[in-house]
This record gives sequence, structure tokens and C-alpha cells, in this order.
Amino acid sequence: MRNTTITLLLLFILTGLSGQTIKSSLEISHLIGDFYIYTTYQDLSGNRYPSNSMYMVTTKGVVLFDTPWDSTQFQPLLDSIRIRHKKNVVLCISTHYHDDRTAGLEFLRINGVKTFTSKQTWDLCKKYNAKQAQYYFLKDTSFVVGNHKFETYYPGEGHTKDNIVIWFDKEKVLYGGCFVKSTESKDLGNLADANPTEWEQSVKKVLKRYPSPEYVIPGHMGWGNNTGLQHTLKLLQMKLK
Repeated sequence: MRNTTITLLLLFILTGLSGQTIKSSLEISHLIGDFYIYTTYQDLSGNRYPSNSMYMVTTKGVVLFDTPWDSTQFQPLLDSIRIRHKKNVVLCISTHYHDDRTAGLEFLRINGVKTFTSKQTWDLCKKYNAKQAQYYFLKDTSFVVGNHKFETYYPGEGHTKDNIVIWFDKEKVLYGGCFVKSTESKDLGNLADANPTEWEQSVKKVLKRYPSPEYVIPGHMGWGNNTGLQHTLKLLQMKLK
């Protein structure tokens, strides 16, 4: 009877587990061509909240744009890229100083990856004891890595005082990071370091500079369409009424 009870209990537990959806801590989605979005998670107020970053495969290696938020996914990301693309990560650029963009910078440096931020971001990382990049750039900068070219652009304050966006002209991809809100967002999210008034003007500058992006990648939640900038502007105008 005891053995039967134990068997039934195990069967009940296994049946319950089989009905649950086990969610991955690292999700990689193909965007277009050599571009991939990777998403990691943190628990915020009991909710599993996603953070989007991006990587680009080049003939000289893989470039990361922002790092994983979840520190347990630093190594799995590098391993996944190596297995999937047979290439190593050679460069990472973080788009502002918050840890959903910079948490992995030290890990990447130790693993031989060159890391960059703007000078503003570098200074803020130092001020707030956040992970710092090895190198910084003083102004908007163009990078060429293998067969790909891209540029950084600082439009002004917004989600933070140092937020930049990254533009890939050939593919018409705008990587916005947390400067851009997903069209799924109902509000502006974390405003602790934000400047909503300047953010509105900064969004308008990006819209003028890059008027026809095919893809706009926000820092959090979905990227299913290319109207994230317009949605961010709408949220800001509602906030400022």
C-alpha cells in the first residue's frame, strides 16, 4: 500500500509538471538578415519582465548592442552565438548606463570582447558604480565591423540623460534601447532618471533624422511594428498635458 501511495504521488507531481510551460531565460529571435534580438528577464514586483538587446553577425565576428540583464545568461548567450553562428562576440556597445544595458560589460571584457559606451554613459557608470566599458566615444560615431556599418546618435535627454540610439542605414534598422517604448507599453515605465520634456524633443529629432525605419527595436516588450517612436511621442505628450 505504501509503495502504491508513493507511486501515485509521483505520478501526480509529474503530471502537474508536464502541464506547466517552462519559459526560457534567454530567447533569441531572428529579425532580418544578420540581425537577431535576444531577450533576458528579471523579476519586477513579482512579474517576469523582458529586456530586449540585439546582436549582429559580421564577417569579423558578432557585435552585441547592450548586454543581458540577467547575469545567469552572460555565458549562455556567448555559447548560443558560438554554436549557432560559429563565431565569437568581438564588440559590445551599451546604449545607456542602467544595468539592463550594462550588467554584462565586465564579464564581456574578461572574455576578450571590446566594450564601448559614450563618454556620458562611461561617466555615469563610474558615478553610480555600475559596470563600465573599456572604451568610450566622445560624439556620434560610425563603426565598421566586417561587412556591416552603423552609427551611434545622441538626440538629447530622454529615458536617461545619456541614452543613445543606433542606426543601420543599409537595413533601415533603428535600435532604440530604452529611449523607445514598445507599442505594447501603456506608459513610460521607469522615470527615475528621465526628462520627459527633453525626451519629447529628442524623439522628434530621431524621427527627423531617420524618417523611414523598417524596424524599430525598443528596450522592453514587443517590437512587432516600426511605430515605436510615434508611440513613445504619444505617451510623452499625454504625460506632459
